[in-house]
Formats: sequence, structure tokens, C-alpha cells
Amino acid sequence: MVQGMILLTAGETYDRMFGLDWQLLADSSLTLIAVFVLFFCMSYFLFNPARKMLQDRRLRIQNELAAAKSDMEQAQAMKADYESRLKNIEKEAEGILSEARKKALANEAQILAEARVEAGRILDRARTEAALEKRKAADDVKREMVEVASLLASKVVSASIDATIQDQLIEETLKEMGENTWLS
Repeated sequence: MVQGMILLTAGETYDRMFGLDWQLLADSSLTLIAVFVLFFCMSYFLFNPARKMLQDRRLRIQNELAAAKSDMEQAQAMKADYESRLKNIEKEAEGILSEARKKALANEAQILAEARVEAGRILDRARTEAALEKRKAADDVKREMVEVASLLASKVVSASIDATIQDQLIEETLKEMGENTWLS
């Protein structure tokens, strides 16, 4: 017989199907115990560190997700804050522009009022100067008329009329002509 195998001859029958004996059971149980011991050793030295690494990775990913969520919430808050600031800035800018427009309109009204007052003063001054020039021109014309009248009178009455009569004639002539005649 060869170890573990039974040789069959022509007349022999094989009575065991698997060839179970106590040695096989002992070897099988030792192998099974060795496999369990090896499994526990492998579990302790390989699987536990791998599980720990996976657990650490899972925790790190969860922390990163929580941090990302926190950062996202912060970004949303900052975005809302900046949008509200932009709205306030737009309102403030509109207020500043409105105030500038009001000041510009007030300055424009003031400048126009001052210009009207100045134009009125200029017109009054021009009217006064025109009246003065008119009087001066009237006085000049009056003097010229007096001189012309006295020249004429002196030629006409050269020796026969004295100076008092001559002045009286000039005055009468001027009264007859009237102021309106020689002023216009």
C-alpha cells in the first residue's frame, strides 16, 4: 500500500469513499486551526491597519466635506454681504448724484439770478448814461442854437441894439421854440 492510497487488486473492494481516517481528520483539523491562526494574524497585522487606514481616510474625507460645506456657507454669506454692499453702494452713488444734481440746479439758479441782477444793473447804467448823454447833447444843441441865434442877431442888429436887448431876444426865441422842439 502506498501511503494514503489503497491499491486495489482485481478481487478487492474499496470500502471507503474518501479515505477518511483519524490521521486525515487530525491533519485537516490542524490545517483548519493553522488557517484560522493565519487569518487572525493576517487580520491583526494586515486587515486592521488597512481598516484603520480606510477609517482614517473616511474621517478625513468627512472632515474635508464638512470644511467644504462650511467654506461654501461662508462664501454664500460673503456673497450676500457683498451683494447687499453693492446695492447700498448703488443707492449711495445715486444719492450722491442726486445731491450733486440738486446743488448744480441751485448753483444754476443762483448764477441765473445773479446774471439777471447784473443785466438789470447794466441796463440801468446804460439808461442813465443814455439820459446823461441826451442831456449833454441837448445842452450842446442849446448852446449851439444860442450861438447861432446870437450870431444872426448880431449881424442883423449889429450896431442898433445893445447887449441887454440881444439877450432878451435870445430868451424869447428859446421860449417860443420850447424844450421839446430842440430836444427831439
